[in-house]
Amino acid sequence: MPPWFFASLRGYRFDRLPNDLLAGLMLAAIAIPGQLATARLAGMPPETGLYAFAAGSIAFAAFGANRFMSVAADSTIAPIFAGGLAAISPASTHSYAQLAALLALMVGVVLIVVGLLKAGWLATLLSIPVTTGFLAGISVHIVIGQLPTLMGLAPVKGHLLRQLVVLLGEAGHANPYSLVIGFGVLAMTLGASRISARIPGALIGLLLAGLAVAFLQLGSKGVALLGPLSVPLPQLAAPVLPSLAEFSRLLQLALVVAMVCIMQTAAVASTFPSDEGKVDDVSRDFAAVGAGSLLAGLVGSFAVDASPPSTAIVRESGGRSQMAALAAVALMVALVVLASGLTAYLPLAALSGVLVYIALRIFRVAEMARIRRRGGLEILLVVASALLVIVLPIETGMLLAIVMSFVHSLYIVARPSCVELAQVPGSTIWWPPSPGAQVDRRPGVLVIAPGAPLNFSNAERVCAYIRHAIAAQRVPVKLLVIEANGIIDIDYTGSQILRRAVSELAGAGIITAIARLSAGRAQEQAQRTGLIDTVGADRVFMSVEEAVRKLAPDAPTVTVAPAQAAVASSA
Repeated sequence: MPPWFFASLRGYRFDRLPNDLLAGLMLAAIAIPGQLATARLAGMPPETGLYAFAAGSIAFAAFGANRFMSVAADSTIAPIFAGGLAAISPASTHSYAQLAALLALMVGVVLIVVGLLKAGWLATLLSIPVTTGFLAGISVHIVIGQLPTLMGLAPVKGHLLRQLVVLLGEAGHANPYSLVIGFGVLAMTLGASRISARIPGALIGLLLAGLAVAFLQLGSKGVALLGPLSVPLPQLAAPVLPSLAEFSRLLQLALVVAMVCIMQTAAVASTFPSDEGKVDDVSRDFAAVGAGSLLAGLVGSFAVDASPPSTAIVRESGGRSQMAALAAVALMVALVVLASGLTAYLPLAALSGVLVYIALRIFRVAEMARIRRRGGLEILLVVASALLVIVLPIETGMLLAIVMSFVHSLYIVARPSCVELAQVPGSTIWWPPSPGAQVDRRPGVLVIAPGAPLNFSNAERVCAYIRHAIAAQRVPVKLLVIEANGIIDIDYTGSQILRRAVSELAGAGIITAIARLSAGRAQEQAQRTGLIDTVGADRVFMSVEEAVRKLAPDAPTVTVAPAQAAVASSA
């Protein structure tokens, strides 16, 4: 057997079994209600949520690196692919189910390829503000989508905002029993989570709701019920291939869903590592989650993802390995075999209460407050990405939110921070002057520190800053020192633009030197692209002070008062 196969069970000691069984019991109690609810959110039969849980758990136990990670149907990706699939085929139809299974296979393949290519860096492409925003948008979709069931009303079609307006207009016709059940389960789940994550509030709420239906005969009073589960043994089958146009739309949707899975899997792996201080092989975890989606698609279910709350339950309940997830699958099978008929008494409003709880969990108010307090205008990224997901079709909004994250990162690189450095009095240190501080200035010397890699997107801006700073000096500049510690990369275009600027400055009698070009890659590229030849190898120094000492014009250092420093450095 390969060493990576069921890695967390190798050398398994049976003294760990009680802890794993307890963690498996807690995982099943928390996850099973969520799986039934998420299946409804995905527009699929409830039993497919159980299939997804079994497929994700077994596949990750077999191939994953993390000992605690729980992989199952997830409410983050369910509304994303449900919205995309509904645009191709009506929900709850046979063709919709086939498309969902095919999408799971495609997501699985993408994640397996990402894992095999060791492309874990993809998880860093989405910024926290953008991630927080689109999760908030998904949360709004979940809440509004569950309102008809909570209110005991017929589903409303159309745009999300139209649904909300229609539902508010029909609020007076809401079924009071459905409202009490739905919000009662929500309150029970919220209350239990505040007391302890080990209390299965959702399961307790569903059991109480089922008892209320049975004893008060609420089914005859307009309360919609789930009905008995029909859970035949899943059979492996390949979905029917769609048309070329449908396949193209599915591929785009698969890439979006896979990107969210990558982001969430990486977050779970870093939050709950197998061992403190040890980093798991997250690329292998990507492939294992992909294997879970692949297996889920083959048994007629839908894509799966790493689950942060379920993983937390395993960790906090004392789980020691993936045996906990396998135990949860065994308990789920036993429940289905022995008590599947009890779901006939389970009100749909209770499942909606569970989904609203999940939605509230992913609407990260505390994270938004931190971004507003510490990130400044980046809170606008939260608002923009949330609005994209809310206003546009959810999969389109998600795609644009991802694009916005890329554009934001490009904007930061394209508009780098360039600062003029001054010498700290009585030292050889050159540093950005603080407001109100005295600085030493060498007449005729200008030291500029660009704060980004030098490339095609920002080189013109850096050179324009240098020209502006030179023109603003009260004493004509004879020596320009580029403090290059922040330049960790130089592309060909950026090098050529800076070379032209250096040549222009040389024609004006200004010497250019480079100091602290410490990044090995930047050194190699500066040499290969000809930048070092243009500047001169004898004008590349290990420190600003060394460059100034060897190349500066003979003029005494002047200590400048704060007000004078502000005038002298304005550029």
